[in-house]
Amino acid sequence: MTEKNLDFDKVTDRRGTGCLKYDFAEKFGMPKEALPLWVADMDFCISSYIQEAVIKQAEHGIFGYSDIQESYFQAVSGWMKSRHHWNVKREWLVETPGVVFALAMAVKAYTAPGDSVLIQQPVYYPFAEVVRDNDRKVVSNTLVQDKNGRYVMDLEDFEEKIQKEKIKLFLLCSPHNPVGRVWDREELERVGDICLKHHVMVVSDEIHMDFIYEKQHYVFADVKESYREISVICTAPSKTFNIAGLQVSNIFIPNKELRQKFRRQIRAAGYCELNGAGIVACEAAYRDGGQWYEGMIAYIKANIAYIHSFLEERIPEIKAVDTEGTYLVWLDFRCLGLSHEALEDLIVRRAGLWLDGGTMFGSTGEGFQRINAACPRPVLQLAMEKLEKAVGEVRA
Repeated sequence: MTEKNLDFDKVTDRRGTGCLKYDFAEKFGMPKEALPLWVADMDFCISSYIQEAVIKQAEHGIFGYSDIQESYFQAVSGWMKSRHHWNVKREWLVETPGVVFALAMAVKAYTAPGDSVLIQQPVYYPFAEVVRDNDRKVVSNTLVQDKNGRYVMDLEDFEEKIQKEKIKLFLLCSPHNPVGRVWDREELERVGDICLKHHVMVVSDEIHMDFIYEKQHYVFADVKESYREISVICTAPSKTFNIAGLQVSNIFIPNKELRQKFRRQIRAAGYCELNGAGIVACEAAYRDGGQWYEGMIAYIKANIAYIHSFLEERIPEIKAVDTEGTYLVWLDFRCLGLSHEALEDLIVRRAGLWLDGGTMFGSTGEGFQRINAACPRPVLQLAMEKLEKAVGEVRA
């Protein structure tokens, strides 16, 4: 069998499939016809190897309880080693239905109600949700922009917040969603050393680890051997291979005591086995999906370059923050001088687009929008032209 799904220009109609991205606009208060480039899944057909594996399972005709076997771990660990130079051990692995679920379990496992948990806003909005919804306090070591608009960590504030708020747990987003940073090794070392010094646990969401363009991704637990003892590394095939709906993620916890605490919370939540189709898809993806992945990542890289060049040439008022990782581009609309309400009107009503408004990632996201570049180029071109027209109307 050869890979069949390498036409990333192909536009697939997802409407009428129960698709969150396309079928629920009115439920979310959006016009039904709005072009959606918001939620972080791709508009590409998955690898034909994954399709064939799931079809084969369906043809068997029984969907009973399932669990992973050695071949599953070999596929996952092989990908981590070949793509990220990270050697993982079988006993480190804890399977969960998703990374957000894992973040919530970590909050419950490593903190108590009333404790403060450190995040770095603007950041993926479930970070704050899983803290607040579990009766903990959100503390933000807010990212700052340097003179070139690149986001960096304020590490002096990071350590001050840890001490002042008696932080026990830090949720790291690496690569960072939505600002697109791929953290340098030196940055991660400084963070890790501070956390070691103050006995802070680090739960690192690395779900976008396979979307790196010019730099290198460093798994936090692998930066220094000592970091293993304070680390929970959250990974999943869901973003990389566009199988989020099959609900499977792979969480690596080298420290036995931390792993036991994490598993205890999973049991307390009543969760037992993974989605059977997710197991099959994950194994097929990491074992056979390399060709599809290489084609997809090259296509998205070109899409991101297209967004950046389009804005520079045709809508210079909108600045795209340098996208080092993820397939999400962070757009700065502040030069337009619009209020939050006026910006939403520009995006939704005038341009007819459905993006993710910056304030959902924290108050420091005001004036920004997040756009998903993981779509066929004709769709992206249409979106950018609609945006250009809307901004032209504002200029006039």
